[in-house]
Amino acid sequence: MLARAPHTTTIALTLLTILASGLSGCASWFGSDFQDPHVHLVKVDVIKARLLEQRFSLRFRIDNPNDSELAIRGLVYDVQLNGIPLATGQSSQSVEVPAHGHREFEVPVRTNLWRHLKGLVKSLEDTERPLRYQLRGEVKVGSMLFGRSVHLQRNGEIIPGDYIPE
Repeated sequence: MLARAPHTTTIALTLLTILASGLSGCASWFGSDFQDPHVHLVKVDVIKARLLEQRFSLRFRIDNPNDSELAIRGLVYDVQLNGIPLATGQSSQSVEVPAHGHREFEVPVRTNLWRHLKGLVKSLEDTERPLRYQLRGEVKVGSMLFGRSVHLQRNGEIIPGDYIPE
C-alpha cells in the first residue's frame, strides 16, 4: 500500500474547502430568496430601412431585485410591435446588474418586414399613440457552471414621440 505524503493531504483538504465555499456562494444566488430579473423593452431605433432589409437597435432594461449583483450571460428574444413580428434572435452580450439596480443594453437586429411595412409605418405616423410590444424569451443568469435560464414574457408600450428628436 502506498503512503501519502502529509502535504498532499493538506493540499487536497484546502482545495476541497475552497471548492465547497465557492459552491455555497453560488447556491445562494439561486436559493429560495432568489427573485427573477425583470426585462423590459424600452426603445426601438430604426438604424437603416430598405425595402428588403431593415436594421433596428433594441434597447433592453434589466432590473435586479436581489441583494447581490447578477451576471447576465445572454438573452434569447422574440419581439412583436402591434402584433407584427419585429425580431427574433439571441444576444450573447454579458452584463453585470448591481444589487437592487438596473442596466440597459442594446441589441442590433436585422429583419425583413416588407410584408408588414405598410402597417408598421402607419403605426409610427401618430407619434403620440403608444405601440404595444410583446417580448418573449429567456435570460441566462449566473456563471457558465452555475447558471440558469429565466423564462420571460412581458407586454408593454412604447410611445414613439418620446424618442423622436424635435
